[in-house]
Amino acid sequence: MDINKILAKELNIKETQVAAAVALMDDGNTIPFIARYRKEATGGLDDQVLRALSDRLTYLRNLAKRKEEVAAAIEAQGKLTEELQAALNAAATLAEVEDLYRPYKQKKQTRASKARARGLEPLALAILEQDVALDPLAEASNYVNEEAEVPTAEDALQGARDIIAETISDDAEMRRLLRAFYLKEAKVSGEQIPDSKDERGVFAMYYEFEELVRKIPGHRVLALNRGEAEEVLRVKVKVEESAAIRILEKAYVKNDTKSAEQVRLAAEDAFSRLIDPSMEREIRNTMSERAQEQAMGVFSVNLRHLLMQPPIKGMVTLGLDPAYRTGCKIAVVDETGKVLDTTVVYPTPPQNKVEEAKVKLKALIKKHGVTLISIGNGTASRESEQFAAELIRELDTPVHYVIVNEAGASVYSASKLAAEEFPQFDVSLRSAVSIARRLQDPLAELVKIDPKSIGVGQYQHDMPKARLGEALGGVVEDCVNSVGVELNTASAPLLAQVAGINQSIAKNIVAYREKEGAFRTRKQLLKVPKLGPKAYEQCAGFLRVSGGEEPLDNTAVHPESYPAARLFLKKCGYTAEDLRSGAVSGIAKFTEGESGKKLADELGVGLPTLQDIAAFLQKPGRDPRDELPRPILKTDVLKLEDLREGMILQGTVRNVIDFGAFVDIGVHEDGLVHISQICDRYIRHPGEVLKVGDIVKVKVISVDLKKSRIGLSMKI
Repeated sequence: MDINKILAKELNIKETQVAAAVALMDDGNTIPFIARYRKEATGGLDDQVLRALSDRLTYLRNLAKRKEEVAAAIEAQGKLTEELQAALNAAATLAEVEDLYRPYKQKKQTRASKARARGLEPLALAILEQDVALDPLAEASNYVNEEAEVPTAEDALQGARDIIAETISDDAEMRRLLRAFYLKEAKVSGEQIPDSKDERGVFAMYYEFEELVRKIPGHRVLALNRGEAEEVLRVKVKVEESAAIRILEKAYVKNDTKSAEQVRLAAEDAFSRLIDPSMEREIRNTMSERAQEQAMGVFSVNLRHLLMQPPIKGMVTLGLDPAYRTGCKIAVVDETGKVLDTTVVYPTPPQNKVEEAKVKLKALIKKHGVTLISIGNGTASRESEQFAAELIRELDTPVHYVIVNEAGASVYSASKLAAEEFPQFDVSLRSAVSIARRLQDPLAELVKIDPKSIGVGQYQHDMPKARLGEALGGVVEDCVNSVGVELNTASAPLLAQVAGINQSIAKNIVAYREKEGAFRTRKQLLKVPKLGPKAYEQCAGFLRVSGGEEPLDNTAVHPESYPAARLFLKKCGYTAEDLRSGAVSGIAKFTEGESGKKLADELGVGLPTLQDIAAFLQKPGRDPRDELPRPILKTDVLKLEDLREGMILQGTVRNVIDFGAFVDIGVHEDGLVHISQICDRYIRHPGEVLKVGDIVKVKVISVDLKKSRIGLSMKI
């Protein structure tokens, strides 16, 4: 296997790029570091391509290893031929390798193995020859043996057919042909299990359902799987049996002799007893894996956009975690997220202490200069929003509110991490702090929560946990490193997402900072326990030290490029100190054209690195999230009952899924923009047009008060 050649073809990139990326990964470099600081080596591969390359590299290496194991196992039996070795070499998937290994694999006792033990294999081989002169029944009488448990000729024939059936089932070429047949012609069906419980009719559309395997979208596969797991649906994969058996007969039935009839019977048995159940399992697994990968892809894209939501900076924020019986938990945090005050109010049923709650919150707002209220969108959110809108109307100073997705807040508040961060608060107050902070800096707060609990996917609880964790962990890492982290204020969970830093080192950084005071330079990181030269190389460029001794430490310029950056600034008429005042501008023009290439050679760096240096120097401390549209700040509330068909509203995209997008338009329930209502042109997936956090204009096309469902359209 030439793995690099395969990767280059699959990812549509050059072999030299693959070779460089693989070498860098094998040398222990992280994907964010390779993507940003080794562009010359990889030809500018971005983090998403590098992650796809890494995933596929792991699969292909496992495939190569499995081929070696299978070849060795067959060789140990003395049965490895040149043709078999060539077939193994050519196998492109693990399934193909296992097909080739199947005839040589040690099996549990089967009908065929019992027949072989009774000495019936010569009879099976004779029948397979399908000689015109052979009478199978007469030949079988020669194998009657009471001691061998073959009492009659018919029993001998049955044993021979069992051996032939297993031979056909183990034929790798037959399995390849049938796999292709299933993938093209098979249909997946769903039917309701009698007397099953589906009171809300969640799976109603699948009670009498059938669709071609090759056409069924991933979200329907996952829905069928969920219905089956909840014992509501019976799911099957079916093909036309006669057509499948003809494929086997074409290969094994040679003529119209009596022997051929025995082979035909064996082929039918092979299909119904051995091949069809096996193929159904395999096709179901293939469908599920594809659907899961697609769902994880959607989840990853949504998570990326959620994490990259622009922070609302410079505002004292009041976090409100809504509830009924236990009251609304309140936390006020300053512009940096430091907790200033906490309390509990009871403006919602059953207490309905609205006026008392207003008095408390008015005092807090005045005392701390609150200008923004962050309300969680969970239980009692609707009543809490109504209360907040009334409160704002009675204030002398301008205050706005935002409804934030509180998914995962309760998970965080009950975690060991939250207990370490806020030992003085109970679980519910920690949740209010999280709700306030995730508006101020979504990325810094959401990294504390298991990505699976953030709630921007579909069927995420049905995904393979390890694979989902790996995929989402990569998204978090990429987002954190693309933004950069302030070394002197970042929490340990945020630092742990920086390239080259694990949880242990992150805690050591915080401990060092608390003991020695603020970091004055990036170089001080080398004094942190367990943070060696390799970790420093990987992490340094992603960590910022604002107001430190070295102005370049507040940029994304890597320390290895400091000499080139200083010389570049000098040639442009600036010094490193000019970075402090933000005086550096217009230097990107020096990196253009032939003169840019010459300058890069003169400075001893590649042109991509020089162009990055120019961009980093012009915007020290730059946060790429600042260039995105901010959340909609509100002062009044809209109720579901207020909606009318034809209304034009502005909303925020909360979740993008296979069949559409959910949009928050300011009522308690998000509205659905079906994929058919997103735009006039054909799109394969809503993600081609929309992403989480987008601010969009929508038209109300349906309102179902009973089911609390809102239909929206972007075709305005």
